[in-house]
Amino acid sequence: MNNTFQEAIMQGIPTKLPAKAQLDTSVSHAPKRKAILTKDEEKLAIRNALRYFPKEWHAELAVEFLEELREYGRIYMYRFRPTYPMHARPISDYPAKSEQAAAIMLMIQNNLDPAVAQHPHELITYGGNGAVFQNWAQYLVTMKYLSEMSNEQTLHMYSGHPMGLFPSSEQAPRVVVTNGMMIPNYSKPDDWERFNALGVTQYGQMTAGSYMYIGPQGIVHGTTITVMNAFRKHLKQGDSIKGKIFLTSGLGGMSGAQPKAGNIAGCITVCAEVNPAAAHKRHEQGWVDVLVDNMEDLINRVKEAQENEELVSIAYIGNIVDVWERFYEEGVFVTVGSDQTSLHNPWSGGYYPADLSFEESNELIANNPDKFKQEVQKTLIRHAAAVNKHTDRGTYFFDYGNAFLLESSRAGAEVMAEDGINFKYPSYVQDILGPMCFDYGFGPFRWVCTSGKAEDLRLTDQLALEVMKELQADAPEEIYQQMADNIKWIEEAEQNKLVVGSQARILYADALGRARIAEAFNKAVHDGRLSAPVVLGRDHHDVSGTDSPYRETSNIYDGSKFTADMAIHNVIGDSFRGATWVSIHNGGGVGWGEVINGGFGLLLDGSTEADRKLKQMLFFDVNNGIARRAWARNKEAQQAIETELNRTSTLKVTRAIGVEDVLIDKLFS
Repeated sequence: MNNTFQEAIMQGIPTKLPAKAQLDTSVSHAPKRKAILTKDEEKLAIRNALRYFPKEWHAELAVEFLEELREYGRIYMYRFRPTYPMHARPISDYPAKSEQAAAIMLMIQNNLDPAVAQHPHELITYGGNGAVFQNWAQYLVTMKYLSEMSNEQTLHMYSGHPMGLFPSSEQAPRVVVTNGMMIPNYSKPDDWERFNALGVTQYGQMTAGSYMYIGPQGIVHGTTITVMNAFRKHLKQGDSIKGKIFLTSGLGGMSGAQPKAGNIAGCITVCAEVNPAAAHKRHEQGWVDVLVDNMEDLINRVKEAQENEELVSIAYIGNIVDVWERFYEEGVFVTVGSDQTSLHNPWSGGYYPADLSFEESNELIANNPDKFKQEVQKTLIRHAAAVNKHTDRGTYFFDYGNAFLLESSRAGAEVMAEDGINFKYPSYVQDILGPMCFDYGFGPFRWVCTSGKAEDLRLTDQLALEVMKELQADAPEEIYQQMADNIKWIEEAEQNKLVVGSQARILYADALGRARIAEAFNKAVHDGRLSAPVVLGRDHHDVSGTDSPYRETSNIYDGSKFTADMAIHNVIGDSFRGATWVSIHNGGGVGWGEVINGGFGLLLDGSTEADRKLKQMLFFDVNNGIARRAWARNKEAQQAIETELNRTSTLKVTRAIGVEDVLIDKLFS
């Protein structure tokens, strides 16, 4: 595989069998998945893997693939991992007949960049199991298809597998992605283990399998908004955030954003991480200020920071449960607490038990999964008990949508409210992002400058800031704070050094803001002020993109939070309103079988056609969710949809008629 980069992309599966690869120990690797397949299923997994390759290679590869399956629990096809560096290149470097396809290639490579991805050689971007592809053959074939496709073809992706290029039209998406779309009765955790090991499905997380991850920056902004408002809700008027502690855990993938967010908010952040490699990676990248590997040093350093009212983020290499327990014993007051371990993936490395080393835990995952599960559940009970002690002292604790409360309840921890139905602690969506952001249409709008140039990103920051300031001048009181927070964010974005991988930015904006910003970008591409097109997207964690009863739609109270109509309509609606690619996934931040989420990408190439698409698609992408939330009788969403109805004559929605409580109560008295 000594071809040039472009030749390697266009070749796809190589014509000559590459040499067997040695495991590269310089990067973080996924833990070994548990052995779940029967002997007949192992045979099927090998048969499935070999179908990508010529028959004359089968005898050699069959032996190797069985070794991988038994050694790692999956067939990753390491032999076929490209030898060229994996990172987002300028869009002009990609061999493509379609500029839209080139943009998608850029985004795929960014998701697999070792500086961005959690386990890059296993094609996992974040969350322990959020995969772009199941194996390297899928990557090679997909990139080849993208290099060949025209603007009258669509590539259909089945859970990482490129099913093929099909005739379509210029108005159709260039790529349609599905991940893990199981028959409902087959969406239990062991179903993912089995069918993923067979090579027939994968967990795409949210933005991993939709090619829209932009590194931890993607969640820094949402975490910053959440942390700032958590302190606002808790602190007395006039009290300062300085010297106050935000205690949390997790430094891999998405959770790596927390220390940076705490720094931007202005507090002391303490974040525990059991994986030393992840902690060191975030420290080297500048996402956390101080690294501590023993409890005594942590206690002393935190007390010093409190006394001096420092703005500092501290990573503790160890288990978060030990921190909660020891802080209680030492009288270290935690103002705000949460957790962002990957508890959507509790039995396969998303959460580690206390009193076991990282290595001991990984050994149990592979060889004694039942014991590992028992240890995790014991630790969750301890974890919740320690949190309860702190909240009795006045700590504000919220669930950060990682299934912490859900899995704690399943373990038997004391996390239920008195009614025995709800949790005793709110989700951050229920308390903060739902009523303050999502219901008004504010969500994680993002963009990538395909030139790869920092000066292009700087110009997009300026353009977005100009739009936000213009809109703030006429903003109603109920969204003024959101506008102010986002203006501060974009003003300080460059100095906060948020870029990892591609030249990307995120900003919470409503439908009007997103469209105005996108228009400004498209005009700048047309005028040549931006040297290359811009990719628009968003996190699936948004107003309309995700149906998730324990996170994104946890503040839906009409009984429909367990339905997934909104996410499905969003993806279908975006696809015929102009999206360059669309994706729909089973699973996300809260787990396989617990959520359906969808996303999009849209290339702004400076054309009038792109201008038409962005107006149609962004309007629906946001207002679909506002309409659903208003129908659920969320008062903030009802205000937002009335504003849009007054502004847009072609929008008509079914309004919810309120019912007096006394009438309902009288029926049952």
